[in-house]
Amino acid sequence: MAPVDPAALAAELLDAYAERRLVHMPPTAREGGLDLATAYAVEAEIVRRRRAAGHHPVGLKVGFANRAAWRVLKLETLVWAHVYDDTVRHASDDQAALSVASLMAPRIEPEIVLTLKQPVSVGATDAGAVLEAVDGIALGFEIIDCVFPGWKFQPADFLASKGLHASLVVGTPLAVTDGNRAQLADALATFTVRLEKDGELAAEGSGRNVLRSPALCLGELASALARGAGSRRGPLQAGEIISSGTLCESQPIGAGETWTARVHGLDLPALTLRTTG
Repeated sequence: MAPVDPAALAAELLDAYAERRLVHMPPTAREGGLDLATAYAVEAEIVRRRRAAGHHPVGLKVGFANRAAWRVLKLETLVWAHVYDDTVRHASDDQAALSVASLMAPRIEPEIVLTLKQPVSVGATDAGAVLEAVDGIALGFEIIDCVFPGWKFQPADFLASKGLHASLVVGTPLAVTDGNRAQLADALATFTVRLEKDGELAAEGSGRNVLRSPALCLGELASALARGAGSRRGPLQAGEIISSGTLCESQPIGAGETWTARVHGLDLPALTLRTTG
């Protein structure tokens, strides 16, 4: 049985995205399958190719930040993939526009985005301790896309297909300080979010949906990286941004729509995204 060639699989999946072409059989469903370690090797090959094209990773996005799913999916921790200087954009006055014309089956996810000022303490299980490494938090929208029919895939497929990442829109950050750190540690576990499409409720969620708090999710990510987590990526660094997982069920999007996320219990402004063709 021939081993999976990470370079060949990265090329296949990147070409599928570029050509807006479905991949009818995910790698995990093929003869020999695809394990997480090899999927991280594919993700690393995608990073290499993106660097060669002049684009640089600026942080990570988290996937499967739900412990209830880990046993079913045979995961020991969350998974992650890189985000890049050309896929991350900062919304002006918390308003942004994004073309979805090049995407196949895009979906939107409201997330909390954390910017690091120093490496995260490995093994920290207290949200306040994790936030000591955080410079600011912001509301964000991750736009994801999938080349697998019906959005059916396993975690290794997710990794090998760049974490489904298409774009990350980041709103105005709230600085984390000595004065507000304890309050933020509590609020990140209890705040709620309302996702609206064209002014109507589309979905609701909470910070608890990402490992009980985006701060605790960041702590788990730091620990997973320290353990290797199938990759040689190395620890989190100052200046990186971390998109900590969706706060509610992702929603399909199309051109000509207006999406707004509003949070309650956290001092972040509403974020609005308008989609174009």
